[in-house]
Formats: sequence, structure tokens, C-alpha cells
Amino acid sequence: MRTLLLALAALLSTVARAEAETILFVGNSFTFGANTPVRVMNADRVTDLNNERIGGVPGLFKRFTEQAGLDWQVALETSGGKTLGWHLAERRALIDRAWDHVVLQEYSTLDPNRPGDGTATIADAKRIADLLRARNPKVAITLSATWTRPDLVFLPDKRWSGTPVATMANDLRRATDTAARRAKADVAPVGQAFTCAIRSGVADANPYDGIDYTRVPLWSYDQYHASSYGYYLEALVIFGRVTGIDPRRLGAREAAAGDLGFSEAETTGLQQTAYDAIATDGACGR
Repeated sequence: MRTLLLALAALLSTVARAEAETILFVGNSFTFGANTPVRVMNADRVTDLNNERIGGVPGLFKRFTEQAGLDWQVALETSGGKTLGWHLAERRALIDRAWDHVVLQEYSTLDPNRPGDGTATIADAKRIADLLRARNPKVAITLSATWTRPDLVFLPDKRWSGTPVATMANDLRRATDTAARRAKADVAPVGQAFTCAIRSGVADANPYDGIDYTRVPLWSYDQYHASSYGYYLEALVIFGRVTGIDPRRLGAREAAAGDLGFSEAETTGLQQTAYDAIATDGACGR
């Protein structure tokens, strides 16, 4: 009888693994959580295809799926300061597999040499999508539209200097929308969620004039990369967009937020922001 039960348990485990959803994250420092503890958090829960022991946003996503009762196998392929075109040229062997879901994150200004120009992004997203669909025609692809960088808005002589805080994120979103249409992909309105957090009073708008202690800082010390709060918000938006689960369901005592030292009010405020950004498709940040 014991032998039969063990065999049955093994069979059920095999079936469960076979039914697990697979997801790959492709991106740069905005995906791996540069400048924060998020970079190494939950690294043991995900597969880093570059063997750099990174957890990052994919690690947060994995933690959310566990708490939501989902069985997802999460992998990532990241490299700092790189474009989607670089990943396709230099890491093709790692990403050219059959995946159920893929999240693609482009360089922070789209084109490093021509900030705001989405020409290469549009072409490269389509090329990657074609590659992935050759492996799995049903793969669901999501492009992450990233955030406004304060160093390019509040400092002089930059691409978006003097514009409202929402402008850069909205410019990136428009180019990402075009890329998504060509690649037959979805868009996660991460950058617009940052603006939503500012407008709702959850987050501080301008890190250069001092942080309001009643509001969370979305950016790290370089006013370029996200803070732990910003990466958490990014992960929530992607989680809600990809899985279809309301991020507010994770609740005030969500485990990753607790590990990062967030208060319950901060946690629920960011979860509400993610929900609002998804529900309005980023309109709360326009």
C-alpha cells in the first residue's frame, strides 16, 4: 500500500510540474533590481539563465504567484544597460526556447543614442516575438513600458528637461504600444503606474527637492533606477497584467513587502496603484 501511495504521489507531482506555467523575463537593470536588495531577493526561487544569482523583479513575481496559489516556473535573462536587440544578438541561445509567457523590457530611453526614438525597439520586439512564436505559437508576450527618469527631467539640458513628470513615461508608452502592435503583444504600464502613485499621493514626485516623509520614494540614489518601492510596484503591475489577478488580493501582509521592510499602508498603497494602472491601462498616469 505504501508503495502504491508513493507512486501516486510521484505521478501527481509530475502532472503538476507538467501543468506549471513558464515565464521568461528579458531585460536589464530595471528588471534585475539594481541598487536595491531586490537584486538578490528570492534568487533561489527563480532560474537565472546567466547564472548570476539574480532574483530581481522576476523573484518578486515568483513570490506573488506562490502566495496566489499559482504554479509558475520563472526564469530571467538580464544584463545591465542593454537593449532588446543586444539580447537577441548575444543571448539568443538562452531565450530561444518554448515559453508560455515572456516579458520584454527595453533600454530606459528606448534607443541609447537617440532617447525617445522607438524605431529599433519596434523592430527588435517583432524579431524576438517571431523567434519565440516559432517555438510556441501560443506564447503570450508582454512589453514593459518603463518609468520617467528624474535625472532626465529635473536636471538641465536633458532630453525631457523641464517637462511634466508624466511626459517621459507617456512617450515611452506610445512607442511601446507601437512595438506591441507589431509584435502582437500586451503592454504592462509600469512607467505610468509610477505617475499614478505620484498623483494619488502614494509616492513623492521630485527626489531632487527632498522626499516627503509621508510618501514613498520610487527611485534610488541615482534618480535613475528604481528604489525597492519602485521595483515592487513594477512587479505588481506585471503580475496583475500577466496573470489577470488583482494585485490587491496579495494584501497588507504580503511576504516580499514584509521582507523589504514596507509598512502595511505602503504595501496596500502600492497594490492599489498597480490595480489602478492596470484597470485604466495607464490612463491614471497620463
